[in-house]
Amino acid sequence: MTGTDSLMPPGTPSVLGAAPDVTEDAREYLAAGGYRGALGAAELLDRLDGLRGRGGAGYPAAAKLRAVRDAGPRPVVVANGEEGEPGSVKDRWLLRARPHLVLDGLARAAEITGAERGYVYLSDTTAGERVRRALAERTPRLPCEVVDTPHTYVAGEETAVVRRINGGPALPTAKPPRPYQQGVGGAPTLVANVETLARIALVAAHPERRHRTVRSTLVTLSGRGAEPLLVEVPYGCTLRTLARAQGTPEPAGALMGGLFGGLIGPGRLDLVLDPDTLAAAGTALGCGAIRFLAPDECPVSLASAALAHLTAESARQCGICVAGTGAVRDAVGALTDGTADTGLLTRLERWSASLPGRGACGLLDAAAGTAGSLLRAFPDLVRAHLGTPCPDCAAPADAGRLTVPVPHVARRTVPRPRSAPASR
Repeated sequence: MTGTDSLMPPGTPSVLGAAPDVTEDAREYLAAGGYRGALGAAELLDRLDGLRGRGGAGYPAAAKLRAVRDAGPRPVVVANGEEGEPGSVKDRWLLRARPHLVLDGLARAAEITGAERGYVYLSDTTAGERVRRALAERTPRLPCEVVDTPHTYVAGEETAVVRRINGGPALPTAKPPRPYQQGVGGAPTLVANVETLARIALVAAHPERRHRTVRSTLVTLSGRGAEPLLVEVPYGCTLRTLARAQGTPEPAGALMGGLFGGLIGPGRLDLVLDPDTLAAAGTALGCGAIRFLAPDECPVSLASAALAHLTAESARQCGICVAGTGAVRDAVGALTDGTADTGLLTRLERWSASLPGRGACGLLDAAAGTAGSLLRAFPDLVRAHLGTPCPDCAAPADAGRLTVPVPHVARRTVPRPRSAPASR
């Protein structure tokens, strides 16, 4: 991976920090104004209006904080750093490179909600080492425990997070209750994405620049034939601009939001990066992972790889999910080898409309959405696959083509002299 970059205006507080290639230590974070700020909990909460959660669903962060605060005594806060989406690396990068920024945001979320204990939930070994080191560098205001989990697609779903911290498997549970009502140890629980918490800390440190902090986001950009890129961008940037920055200047489309935003065609690349704009266009920002299609790449093949991954990652708790994801995978697989007929397309259209919302988590929704978006975005190309094998689809579906490596973040081994300038 080429690393990290920023498309933010100069002078804007950035979650990438001053040295994205090196883990920030406590001294550097404090020198840059971290763990401090003039805002009280109530005032900070007011300043967070407009901040969307960065975990995928995009739920308003302030509303979630208020719900936990008002749900009952002794709440719990959790930094959720478990990225199930294969095309996303932002959360693991934040925990590796800027653990103090995340811990600061977690402590501020605790102040807002009245929580007395916190957890950092993750599966990445390197991220866990960096977070534990950060906790040892500076005694946190909030008692905090790091909880490791096996890496799976569904392990970061909020009820799976709670279940794992409570000592069970990292598998989703039926809702209600939701974690804000009854979570870790039965207490009201905030499960917040680590980038969301990082932005809370930035707003606290730089309240005068809250608008830019709230209206910017990390995105993981990838595509065949060019190196992936983790970049911070302001809302309003076009998808075409992002494709050029990543190295796919003339993409044939994109797979949006990890595996939740579905496929879009080349005619949608002038859409701007904004949650509401993308939702109105029938797609989603999700976790901020965007996979661009190369000009000669077949979207049917990419959809087949995505569906193979989702089927393999099913928690296998819901019969409808096991049967539904498998059926959708097989149907798109028939398109790749030229054995599908128009009847199969009719069934695929029906499944894409009827399956969402029927599983305990969003995995089935992602599978149905991927198939439905393929039919909508590339109808002529899909029909061209009926009864005709596609050369680009000849290889077996490879979920590995969706996976993005985390940019290397070194641990500083030689301390900077005390007279060194602040890192930001």
